[in-house]
Amino acid sequence: MSPDQPGSRRRAHQGSASARRAEAARVAAERAALARGVRLHSIFLALMGLVLAAAAVNVLLGAVGVLRETRSRPLTEAERAKYVQEDVARRWRAWPVGMVFPEQLEYAGLGRAQQYARRVGVAPETSCSAAVDAPVASVLRKYRCVTMLRATYVDQTATFAVTVGVAVLPDEQTRVDTVAKLPQDDRVGVRPVAFPNTVTDLFGAGQRQRTGFVGAGPYIVFSSVGYTDGRTRDSVPAEEQLNSEMWPVAQSIAARIARSLAQPPDVPRCTQGNVC
Repeated sequence: MSPDQPGSRRRAHQGSASARRAEAARVAAERAALARGVRLHSIFLALMGLVLAAAAVNVLLGAVGVLRETRSRPLTEAERAKYVQEDVARRWRAWPVGMVFPEQLEYAGLGRAQQYARRVGVAPETSCSAAVDAPVASVLRKYRCVTMLRATYVDQTATFAVTVGVAVLPDEQTRVDTVAKLPQDDRVGVRPVAFPNTVTDLFGAGQRQRTGFVGAGPYIVFSSVGYTDGRTRDSVPAEEQLNSEMWPVAQSIAARIARSLAQPPDVPRCTQGNVC
């Protein structure tokens, strides 16, 4: 059949129409895909915007929280009390020996005259049980005494020797409980520490005339006093023991050390000093 015949023209027209429809379908598909891509991209951008916004809010809130935590503010009463408690409790190990046991301590002598006791020596730190007599040691063990610090003093005339022992308890309430259980016996307490080639070299357990203790903060400050010339307790009449200047000297030395250890510190007004 000749190409110019009617059947041939119809087939050509149909082929051309199919091609146009295919092209239109392809274009429509591309437009739909483009539209989906635009929508997905918009959704992605929106989600990323939400994520970034949430992250920014979290960072801002965190920064505000850090600022609130780190900025200086007035201490609460509980914080002030804790500051004092912790400062006093660490003094036995934080202070130099000259602050725990000063080289000189003032006391009132006869006629209220101002006099000074002199520190002869400081003993090595030891366990509480090793530094006291057995009846006292059992109580200190029960209440978990941490350690014992000791030093020996003499009065201004070097007539009396006084050994002071600082027992460190876990906290103030434990110290109160411990004191309530200590024996009320002036023949037992901290053991004397003598230092050879000094005026105290004759001061031993047999030379103790009286013992005592005073509590302050988490500390019990024990004292034992006697004569430096070697006189024993049995050789001294009871009346002389009671009326002698010796015991007031020992009490004064122990009390001054106790007050110093438990003296409340200056507490800062704010969390970062005195400026809020």
